[in-house]
Amino acid sequence: MGSGNFLQVVANNFDVLALPVVCLVYPLYASIKAIETKSIVDDQQWLTYWVLYSLMTLFELTFAKVLEVVAVWPYMKLIIMSWLVLPHFNGAAHVYKNFIRPYYMNPQTSTLWYIPQKTKEIFSAPDDVLTAAEKYMEQHGTEAFERLMHKQQAERDRPRRNNNYMIFDDDYVY
Repeated sequence: MGSGNFLQVVANNFDVLALPVVCLVYPLYASIKAIETKSIVDDQQWLTYWVLYSLMTLFELTFAKVLEVVAVWPYMKLIIMSWLVLPHFNGAAHVYKNFIRPYYMNPQTSTLWYIPQKTKEIFSAPDDVLTAAEKYMEQHGTEAFERLMHKQQAERDRPRRNNNYMIFDDDYVY
């Protein structure tokens, strides 16, 4: 009688027990194993799986209230995730190759977010010290830039006190 109740509890909560194993435990093990091999195929399979797992999680978070009403959702998720995970089906690669990659590689549909023109200029501008220095000199003049450099040099050469010890930054590379 006791073992019958245990089996009934396991059967009633199969999705709660199986989902973490199918969605996380086995994929984590297989991902670590894939990292340690030299094959690109298994790396691609598990990177693709984690992308799809993330999308599934976002879907669940977005539609949580709706999915609460769908009583079979945990079992549907278990079937879908099993199809994605099991190497026999190679579902993750199939979904990526036929649905995500064409959408991502298409220049017309790959612009998911609107970025204003002004922001595009910021992102495309060179981001280096020389460009910043030239911009500063254009705005404030070369004399202001020289004063800034001398002030920085004097600040760097000045010894600092810390708990009764003198600290010199001679070995520090600026």
